[in-house]
Amino acid sequence: MQHQTVLLREAVEALEIKPAGTYVDGTFGRGGHTRAILERLGPNGRLLALDRDPQAVELARAIQDRRLLVMHRRFADLVDALRQAGVAVEKGVDGVLLDIGVSSPQLDEGARGFSFRYDAPLDMRMDTTQGETAAQWLLRASVQEITEVIRNYGEERFAFQIAKKIVAARGERPLTTTGELAALVRAAVWTREPGQDAATRTFQALRIHINQELQQLALVLPETMTVLKQGGRLVVISFHSLEDRIVKRFMREQAAPDCLPRKLPLRANELPQPGLRLIGKPRRASAAEVTANPRARSAVMRVAEKLARAREAA
Repeated sequence: MQHQTVLLREAVEALEIKPAGTYVDGTFGRGGHTRAILERLGPNGRLLALDRDPQAVELARAIQDRRLLVMHRRFADLVDALRQAGVAVEKGVDGVLLDIGVSSPQLDEGARGFSFRYDAPLDMRMDTTQGETAAQWLLRASVQEITEVIRNYGEERFAFQIAKKIVAARGERPLTTTGELAALVRAAVWTREPGQDAATRTFQALRIHINQELQQLALVLPETMTVLKQGGRLVVISFHSLEDRIVKRFMREQAAPDCLPRKLPLRANELPQPGLRLIGKPRRASAAEVTANPRARSAVMRVAEKLARAREAA
């Protein structure tokens, strides 16, 4: 399937691009959002595009535009990346866009090991230059560790049964391919929702764990409070309820005033101010977009604006 950027127009409009502004696309992917931002930037605008996937970075560097700087970095390294790019963090940026999760090319390229639809090496790393593969982790993890990952990140009710089968199978020989893992999971799952492959939840859970996706998201959100200037926009698109829960909680906490003891002798202008103002309601892909791109059906976009005198995120 050809990659289609989800909520492309809505996300770029939510950033409210200033022609001379400085922006961050924390997840280049295949560049849909990056190219749309560049179209709206003026000659003095700047855009920093980050991605942990070497293939995505290679594609990004093929874009010949002096306003664009591309880095092979995780978005959780946002502050360090901006400093490395020569951006004065204390002056702030005008917007940060995060499109969370796995991209269509990563799923559709069997060799990456993300999908049970292909029999390929059991890798699952977004950054193939470092870290442990799914096969390596499954070879050493305990039944309890595997169970917790599959249950917590895949919300799989047969997590324990799957974990036991994995550990039993590796006693004979290591699991090295997606096909072997998928077959094993299907044998352990007694029932499944109509139309869903029994391996779906397990593959999702292992991918999230191997790439530390939720931890990376939880790290970058407070960093956006450090780098956004007053009036700067934070736009986050998530595709999984666990991701959206983290984003929703962060934005709501930053948009709420601090709770102080009653009758505290403070003037109104001395009260702690919220860090963010929520912009509109969460947005979802239109019916037309979902028809054209079924993977858009789970996408949720949340938008917030940095306020003056905002407190730093905890």
